Amino acid sequence: MRRYLGGYTAYAYALLRFVSGLLFMMHGTQKLFGFPGNKPPVSLSSLMGVGGIIEFLSGLLIMIGLFASCAAFVASGEMAVAYFMVHFPHHPLPIINQGEPAVLFCFVFLFIACMGSGVLSVDSIRNKQSITSPG
Repeated sequence: MRRYLGGYTAYAYALLRFVSGLLFMMHGTQKLFGFPGNKPPVSLSSLMGVGGIIEFLSGLLIMIGLFASCAAFVASGEMAVAYFMVHFPHHPLPIINQGEPAVLFCFVFLFIACMGSGVLSVDSIRNKQSITSPG
Protein backbone atom coordinates (compact mmCIF):
# COMPACT_ATOMS: atom_id res chain seq x y z
CA MET A 1 0.00 0.00 0.00
CA ARG A 2 1.33 3.40 -0.94
CA ARG A 3 1.90 5.96 1.82
CA TYR A 4 0.96 9.33 0.40
CA LEU A 5 2.54 11.30 3.23
CA GLY A 6 5.37 8.83 3.93
CA GLY A 7 8.01 11.42 3.14
CA TYR A 8 6.74 13.55 6.01
CA THR A 9 6.81 10.87 8.70
CA ALA A 10 9.66 12.43 10.69
CA TYR A 11 7.93 15.82 10.73
CA ALA A 12 4.53 14.33 11.60
CA TYR A 13 6.22 12.56 14.51
CA ALA A 14 7.81 15.85 15.62
CA LEU A 15 4.36 17.45 15.52
CA LEU A 16 2.90 14.58 17.57
CA ARG A 17 5.71 14.96 20.11
CA PHE A 18 5.27 18.74 20.32
CA VAL A 19 1.46 18.78 20.62
CA SER A 20 1.22 15.89 23.09
CA GLY A 21 3.98 17.43 25.21
CA LEU A 22 2.24 20.83 25.17
CA LEU A 23 -1.13 19.35 26.14
CA PHE A 24 0.44 17.30 28.92
CA MET A 25 2.35 20.33 30.20
CA MET A 26 -0.92 22.26 30.35
CA HIS A 27 -2.35 19.59 32.68
CA GLY A 28 0.61 20.31 34.93
CA THR A 29 0.19 24.09 34.80
CA GLN A 30 -3.47 23.68 35.68
CA LYS A 31 -2.58 21.66 38.78
CA LEU A 32 0.39 23.81 39.82
CA PHE A 33 -0.75 27.34 38.88
CA GLY A 34 -4.50 27.04 38.33
CA PHE A 35 -4.08 28.06 34.70
CA PRO A 36 -5.78 27.55 32.30
CA GLY A 37 -9.24 27.26 33.77
CA ASN A 38 -9.10 29.34 36.95
CA LYS A 39 -8.85 26.28 39.17
CA PRO A 40 -7.15 26.59 42.56
CA PRO A 41 -3.60 25.19 42.58
CA VAL A 42 -3.06 21.94 44.44
CA SER A 43 -0.57 21.43 47.25
CA LEU A 44 2.87 20.41 45.97
CA SER A 45 3.15 17.83 48.74
CA SER A 46 -0.03 16.03 47.62
CA LEU A 47 -0.23 13.21 45.09
CA MET A 48 -1.87 15.63 42.64
CA GLY A 49 0.96 18.11 43.25
CA VAL A 50 3.60 15.51 42.44
CA GLY A 51 1.58 14.58 39.36
CA GLY A 52 1.47 18.25 38.35
CA ILE A 53 5.25 18.54 38.66
CA ILE A 54 5.75 15.39 36.55
CA GLU A 55 3.24 16.61 33.96
CA PHE A 56 4.76 20.07 33.70
CA LEU A 57 8.41 19.00 33.52
CA SER A 58 8.00 15.89 31.37
CA GLY A 59 5.54 17.69 29.07
CA LEU A 60 8.06 20.51 28.56
CA LEU A 61 10.93 18.09 27.89
CA ILE A 62 8.83 16.04 25.45
CA MET A 63 7.60 19.18 23.70
CA ILE A 64 11.08 20.59 23.07
CA GLY A 65 12.65 17.18 22.49
CA LEU A 66 15.20 17.20 25.30
CA PHE A 67 15.70 13.77 26.89
CA ALA A 68 12.30 12.95 25.41
CA SER A 69 12.68 9.17 25.78
CA CYS A 70 13.25 9.37 29.53
CA ALA A 71 10.61 12.06 30.07
CA ALA A 72 8.05 10.15 28.00
CA PHE A 73 8.76 6.92 29.89
CA VAL A 74 8.10 8.67 33.21
CA ALA A 75 4.97 10.37 31.80
CA SER A 76 3.68 7.06 30.43
CA GLY A 77 4.12 5.45 33.83
CA GLU A 78 2.35 8.33 35.55
CA MET A 79 -0.62 7.97 33.22
CA ALA A 80 -0.79 4.22 33.83
CA VAL A 81 -0.80 4.82 37.58
CA ALA A 82 -3.39 7.60 37.21
CA TYR A 83 -5.65 5.32 35.18
CA PHE A 84 -5.53 2.44 37.63
CA MET A 85 -5.77 4.61 40.76
CA VAL A 86 -8.40 7.11 39.63
CA HIS A 87 -10.41 5.71 36.72
CA PHE A 88 -10.31 1.91 36.88
CA PRO A 89 -12.01 1.62 40.31
CA HIS A 90 -15.16 3.20 38.80
CA HIS A 91 -15.33 0.81 35.86
CA PRO A 92 -12.76 -1.16 33.83
CA LEU A 93 -13.67 0.42 30.47
CA PRO A 94 -12.11 3.83 29.69
CA ILE A 95 -15.16 4.95 27.68
CA ILE A 96 -17.27 4.58 30.80
CA ASN A 97 -14.82 5.68 33.52
CA GLN A 98 -13.63 8.81 31.63
CA GLY A 99 -10.08 7.46 31.51
CA GLU A 100 -9.57 7.78 27.75
CA PRO A 101 -7.15 10.74 27.98
CA ALA A 102 -5.01 8.85 30.50
CA VAL A 103 -4.91 5.74 28.30
CA LEU A 104 -4.10 7.74 25.15
CA PHE A 105 -1.38 9.76 26.86
CA CYS A 106 0.05 6.54 28.31
CA PHE A 107 0.43 4.86 24.92
CA VAL A 108 1.49 7.97 22.99
CA PHE A 109 4.23 8.55 25.56
CA LEU A 110 5.25 4.89 25.45
CA PHE A 111 5.66 5.30 21.68
CA ILE A 112 7.71 8.49 22.16
CA ALA A 113 9.84 6.70 24.76
CA CYS A 114 10.64 4.08 22.11
CA MET A 115 11.20 6.55 19.25
CA GLY A 116 13.23 9.23 21.03
CA SER A 117 13.29 12.94 20.26
CA GLY A 118 13.51 12.79 16.47
CA VAL A 119 13.89 15.78 14.18
CA LEU A 120 13.17 19.37 15.18
CA SER A 121 14.30 18.72 18.74
CA VAL A 122 16.90 20.05 21.14
CA ASP A 123 18.48 16.58 21.22
CA SER A 124 18.95 16.57 17.44
CA ILE A 125 20.68 19.96 17.67
CA ARG A 126 22.88 18.75 20.54
CA ASN A 127 23.80 15.56 18.67
CA LYS A 128 24.81 17.48 15.53
CA GLN A 129 27.06 19.76 17.57
CA SER A 130 28.70 16.86 19.39
CA ILE A 131 29.34 15.05 16.09
CA THR A 132 30.81 18.08 14.30
CA SER A 133 32.83 19.53 17.17
CA PRO A 134 36.49 18.55 17.32
CA GLY A 135 37.36 16.36 20.21
